[in-house]
Amino acid sequence: MYRVYLGLGSNIGPRLEHLATAVANIAQIVRVTAISSVYETEPVGMEGADDFLNMAIGIETDDDPPLLLVKLRKIEKTMGRKPSAHHGPRIIDIDILLYRGMTYDDHMVRVPHPQLHRRRFALEPLNEIAPTALHSTMEKTVGWLLRNCRDSHRVVIAGLLPDIVHVPAD
Repeated sequence: MYRVYLGLGSNIGPRLEHLATAVANIAQIVRVTAISSVYETEPVGMEGADDFLNMAIGIETDDDPPLLLVKLRKIEKTMGRKPSAHHGPRIIDIDILLYRGMTYDDHMVRVPHPQLHRRRFALEPLNEIAPTALHSTMEKTVGWLLRNCRDSHRVVIAGLLPDIVHVPAD
């Protein structure tokens, strides 16, 4: 069983509803163990785009990174995400941030996420649910990465996701 952390974001339409739907869909394929607050964030590398709502979730899965990625892409597609420019607006974006204790790299997926340490919008919510999780290639905790992140884009806590997915106590 792998302990995995995902980052979710939306900047089109009813953003909070998109996040809630994505979490509910993810909970149908894996065990959700933690859900962060929702953060309103300034888009990075997307001039003139609307602000994002971002969050992180912890999950447990038996899937290896490529299989999990295929399942997550299917959820994105089902929710209406269209192929777009790499840094384009999106209904939902689901990224694999960390597989606790694992490094993985192939043509489909890289774990840990190669930009995680540079993205405050991913680190803030991840730090809320997993401050001691270790970035397996940098050998630094999420908390350390956040404290040393040079990204100055705005990240503001916006509230909580509606209680649609029960997260069991550890």
